[in-house]
Amino acid sequence: MSEISATPIDKAPGDTVAIRPLLERSDRPGLVHLAGHLALLVITGLLIAKSGNSLWMWPAMFLHGAVLVFLFAPLHETIHRTAFATRALNDGVAFVIGLLLVLPREYFRAFHFAHHRHTQDPLKDPELAMPRPVTRREWLLYTSGLTYWRFRLSGLMTRALGRVEEDFYGNDQQRQKVVRESRLILGLIAAILVLSLTFRSDIAFRYWIIPALLGQPLLRLYLLAEHWGCALMPADMLARTRTTYTNAFMYFLVWNMPYHAEHHAYPAVPFHALPKANALLRDRLVVTSPGYLAATRWIYERLGR
Repeated sequence: MSEISATPIDKAPGDTVAIRPLLERSDRPGLVHLAGHLALLVITGLLIAKSGNSLWMWPAMFLHGAVLVFLFAPLHETIHRTAFATRALNDGVAFVIGLLLVLPREYFRAFHFAHHRHTQDPLKDPELAMPRPVTRREWLLYTSGLTYWRFRLSGLMTRALGRVEEDFYGNDQQRQKVVRESRLILGLIAAILVLSLTFRSDIAFRYWIIPALLGQPLLRLYLLAEHWGCALMPADMLARTRTTYTNAFMYFLVWNMPYHAEHHAYPAVPFHALPKANALLRDRLVVTSPGYLAATRWIYERLGR
């Protein structure tokens, strides 16, 4: 893994010109990729169905959960509105996935854009509002996903009550949209649970709730690699974000987001053009890893005991 530098790096004069052709958006790559992701979700769902109530149900639900929680990747792309050229398609897909992951679209867009504006700023980056682990005990709690679900559910209920206390919303209109969407998401979740109990169905639990709990640790480890150990502001963006070189399946599952420094440097570049962005910026990346196992090992070794 490369050394981490806090020294600002100026962008090369030709970067913007070279990147401009990569900014073109299209519906087709996003639809094809989404179809592939959903097909994988169907396959893992069939594994759960085939396992019945045997012990094989648990590894099947774990695999299904892994594919399910990494719907975070198309959610991320659609809140940027780079997954598709059609705005309504971006917003519709983002709403559905936001429901499944209990991460509502409007809230996540405001949160994530603030993260882009203030990446690795300890005072303003909302990702740092819930501190990243610095000890191995904190790492275990973080990767379990327990703190994530507590934060997500309590935040959803708080915003549904009309309390939007975060300081990253642009205006009152955005706050009102977040409140309305939070109420709708909370209402839909409640309706699904009531219907499940009324009809004594375990479908929601077997194919959604339990898999999401089982798969969440994988997403926590993946997200931790994006910025942990990287430089803080005011270092250049390429020093504040890690790019992880991984295998073809992982690039597919997370929609090319391992090219994360490239994404932060040029967030308007669609996911399908990020490999080309990497080719342009590769020699100037500051923090890289040869894989997620290597990144996780690197982080774990630097945690306090």
